[in-house]
This record gives sequence, structure tokens and C-alpha cells, in this order.
Amino acid sequence: MWSGDELDLDAYLARIGWQSGEPRADLRTLKEVHRAHTGAITFESLDVLLGRGVGLDVKTVEDKLVHGRRGGYCYEQNTLLAAALERIGFEVSGRGARNRTRGDALVPVTHAVLVVTVEGEPWLCDAGFGWQGPREPVPLARPGAEVRQGEWLFRVREEAGGVLALCASREGSWRDLYAFSPQPYHPVDYVVLNHYSSSHPRSAFVGRIVVQYPGDRVRSALVGRELSRLLPDGRVERRAVAAEELIAVLEREFGLRLPERDAAELLRMYRAGH
Repeated sequence: MWSGDELDLDAYLARIGWQSGEPRADLRTLKEVHRAHTGAITFESLDVLLGRGVGLDVKTVEDKLVHGRRGGYCYEQNTLLAAALERIGFEVSGRGARNRTRGDALVPVTHAVLVVTVEGEPWLCDAGFGWQGPREPVPLARPGAEVRQGEWLFRVREEAGGVLALCASREGSWRDLYAFSPQPYHPVDYVVLNHYSSSHPRSAFVGRIVVQYPGDRVRSALVGRELSRLLPDGRVERRAVAAEELIAVLEREFGLRLPERDAAELLRMYRAGH
């Protein structure tokens, strides 16, 4: 399903800093791979801004995120994670989710997530929700159970029709991040969603910088020209980023080092108002 047989697993494990020996299809490995992936590979959609196509075949994603040491957004991140988990021996299925962080407006299904079954129990895996997403898998078999991941608290809430909503605790209250139905999604479905997200004028990724990182203590996001830093107590620090510090901010806050050509083009667009 996820072309895991085409993935250079050793290169992937090296990219995420894996140091736990031979990976196995067990819960410990799932948690450690998920945490290592989200800690090593930045969420970013710069290729969309630069007007380049976003390919989702495993080799293209591997070349960019693993060998090129770039980041990617949800379709790329979770395609790579799914291929790696499948190669290790996990049972992996896709889902399509609706973002609920943008107020009460009903938005289309545009977010890709994974459900991985370990010893008969399903776990939500998502390396592609940026600064607000989980660092580790979240159990789906026990809706309502609170899961602490370092300084951050998550839970899954069940709704009518089998819909599950991932929630995060912020300032003492639970806020929905996204919701998804039981319907399985396949890689070809993500190709369609990717086309919308990378080209439609209403896409959140078209025409602006989006780079995010879910740090252990501080979660950071550069959206447009504003750098935001989310703290565990719910406070958000915000400031504008000047053009002359853009490249340094990408490296310092997000560990993202762009090739010289990409950095020059991005800076030109930033100065032009994109």
C-alpha cells in the first residue's frame, strides 16, 4: 500500500537519529520512531510558495526529506512515515481529517493522518500537523483518555458516526485540533488532497511561508511574516520577522538549512511581499 519496499530504511533511520537497534513492529518502536521523526523533520510547505510541484511517490519524498534534509507538509511527512512503518512490519491505514483550529467554519477534508494497529489496538500517528500536533502516537481504543507527551496533553474524543476528534489541552481547556471518520484513505486519495493544498487559491499554504516545529518545551511557527512561539502554559509570544533575519530564523528556530538557490529565491519573494 505505502511502497515501503522502495524506501531506504537505513537512510531514513539515520535521518531521524535512530539509535535503538533493530526496529521491530511493536509499540515501543512505534513510539520511538514517531517521536524521532517529528523531532528531526521540520513541517514546511516552502515548495508550494516557490511554485514547485509536491510529489508524493516514496522516492521523491525520500529524496527531499531524507537525502535533501528538507521538511515537508502533512502528505509528504505521513507518506514517509507510513512507508517506514510498513517496511518495519506495521499495519498502516490512512485517514482524511478536517482541521478545526480555524474557528467554527466548516473546512474541507485536507489533512492526512495515519492509523497504525499494534497488537490489535489502533493508534493515531501524525507527523504532519506542525507545531500543534502530537510528538508520539495517541491511542484510539480508549476515547477520552488523557495522554501526556512531555509538557503537552492530548486526548481523542468520540462523536456521532464514529468520528474521532484529536484534542489538545490549552490553558486548562480542551480544544479540537482536527476530526476524522473511520473511512480508510489510500495514497491516491492524498494525491487529490495534495493538488488542492498546493494550488488552490484558498489553500492555507498558497502564497505565504508556513514553517512549524513541535518542540518539547516550545512550539514554533512562522506563518507569513509572524513568528509565534507556543509555551506549555498556553501563552503565545509573537513578533514580526524582518527580511534580513529570515534565513537565520529558519535555521535557528526550525533547524532548516536551505540550498543557496532556494534561500535566495525565498528571500526575493519575502522582500516582494509574499
